[in-house]
Amino acid sequence: MKKLLTGLLAMFMGLTVTMAQTPATAKKEVKSAKAKTEKTTAAAPAAAATTKTKKDGTPDKRYKENKAAATPAGPTKKDGTPDMRYKSNNKNAGKKKA
Repeated sequence: MKKLLTGLLAMFMGLTVTMAQTPATAKKEVKSAKAKTEKTTAAAPAAAATTKTKKDGTPDKRYKENKAAATPAGPTKKDGTPDMRYKSNNKNAGKKKA
């Protein structure tokens, strides 16, 4: 009985190790996605080059010039987040649900 349980345990451990490894096709897809983002960031206009960005191309919010662009257009709550009751902050304000 002990040998049977040990054999089953070894089989399940082996299966979990093989299932946890990523296949070679998934690795190629990740590399191609990175290459596409690098191409798009290289072709960005000169105005975007003046702002500091992360590796993935999104603006880095640690810098002052990138924080200013994220301010809401309308009224804010006490904690500084946009008040979604107003049309200027909420793109779905005033629309009826179907």
